[in-house]
Amino acid sequence: MSYPDLEKVFKKNGFDRFKWIKPSDIVVAQWVRMKCMYGCGSYGKKGTCPPNTPSIEECREFFSEYSHGVVFHIRASLEDPATRDVFSREINTRLLKVEREVFLRDFRKAFLLFMDECHLCARCRGTRHDCTNLAMARPCPESMGVDVYETVRKYSLPIQVLKDYDEEMNRYAFLMID
Repeated sequence: MSYPDLEKVFKKNGFDRFKWIKPSDIVVAQWVRMKCMYGCGSYGKKGTCPPNTPSIEECREFFSEYSHGVVFHIRASLEDPATRDVFSREINTRLLKVEREVFLRDFRKAFLLFMDECHLCARCRGTRHDCTNLAMARPCPESMGVDVYETVRKYSLPIQVLKDYDEEMNRYAFLMID
């Protein structure tokens, strides 16, 4: 599956590492949500993170409503872990431009999952209700219960647990398209 016009949009916005995927290949698992609840400092503190996201069953249903998707591969090394928020904000903002351009090409169901937590605001207000960027805020794959490791490995994309910040990250964003 390929849409050459959309691929031009991806590349124009700096995303030349991507693969077309079948959303039915996306692995959604309860254990991913448990890792959010018991291991992530953003749990309950961001409007795009659990418990401000749909249930795992609702996430599965969401993906089942799509027949096409794209996974964007973002590689990066951050020498200073404190720059992660700024890096994520820049990448997620560019990804939103891609989503918008795809939508304007009559793919009305275009929906993006950020490659990291939202980070659009320097300080998140903590709930969807209080969000100041409702039109742009998006969840990350993990907050939707996506087992990113298992999913991208189906497409032979690199991913591994990092043991230190000096290792190159392989991050992934997903764009659902129909």
